Amino acid sequence: MQKTTIAILGAGAWGIALADLASANGHQVRVWSRRRVANLETVIQGAEIILSAIAMKGVSDVVSQIQSFPLSPQTIFVTATKGLDPKTTCTPSQIWQTAFPHHPVVVLSGPNLSKEIQQSLPAATVVASHNTAAAEFVQLVFSSPRFRVYTNPDPLGVELGGTLKNIIAIAAGVCDGLHLGTNAKAALVTRGLTEMVRIGNSWGAKTETFYGLSGLGDLLATCNSPLSRNYQVGYQMTLGQTLPEILANLPGTAEGVNTCQVLVQRAKHHNIAVPITEQVYRLLQGEVTTRQALEELMLRDIKPEYK
Repeated sequence: MQKTTIAILGAGAWGIALADLASANGHQVRVWSRRRVANLETVIQGAEIILSAIAMKGVSDVVSQIQSFPLSPQTIFVTATKGLDPKTTCTPSQIWQTAFPHHPVVVLSGPNLSKEIQQSLPAATVVASHNTAAAEFVQLVFSSPRFRVYTNPDPLGVELGGTLKNIIAIAAGVCDGLHLGTNAKAALVTRGLTEMVRIGNSWGAKTETFYGLSGLGDLLATCNSPLSRNYQVGYQMTLGQTLPEILANLPGTAEGVNTCQVLVQRAKHHNIAVPITEQVYRLLQGEVTTRQALEELMLRDIKPEYK
């Protein structure tokens, strides 16, 4: 395909992994980071794709900055951030699309542990957009023999899968830290997926999206790997570490912590049952111990599985 100019915003592990994939395909890649001196306007100038891999807390500010710069009408925005805005509960793609209503916005999400991708281990991901041509273009840019890219027409579902599974991953870390066994872990992940579908449906996302790579796939990867920062939060809490101590020593952001707080507010407002999220929230707030959180889940009223 024609060589493309790509601006990648965010020089964390995920941003660099995506930059490496695009560079290996021969595309011109520029990387911007708050910690570096490169000017944001210079980095995005002439870019056909602007890919955001910045932490959720920085999305709105960067979007505001880019709104003041001249852009080609053909520029495609790709968001690879997994989180929810604490003020509006909006997803990253909703923030980008509101700011740039006439530009295609594509969501990139999947079971993509950055360290494994940087080691050239095989992986797959999903690019989703209401603009099919834009999704297919991004698919071509990042696809390689070691990185398989699928398209999907449900960007909200793809984005929520990658966002909501971070909360379940915190619970999975607790499960492993307490040595509760395979049966308990299987039950947690399965009921976690049910909770994700329930939340997604209330938001307008499609059920089948959550059974794909960006939902179940990402959930399995994040709940079973010590490479996951969210998993590490839960695991290390079972060792007696405080949340501030854990977050201070993590290499990067555990988006599940903020997502959990935002989601609890939204669930109350929309009357959505989120028992796992509620217990993770209480744990992060210091209201219960890891063992108490587990007991609360096990003592819930018995019920049919699919209600």
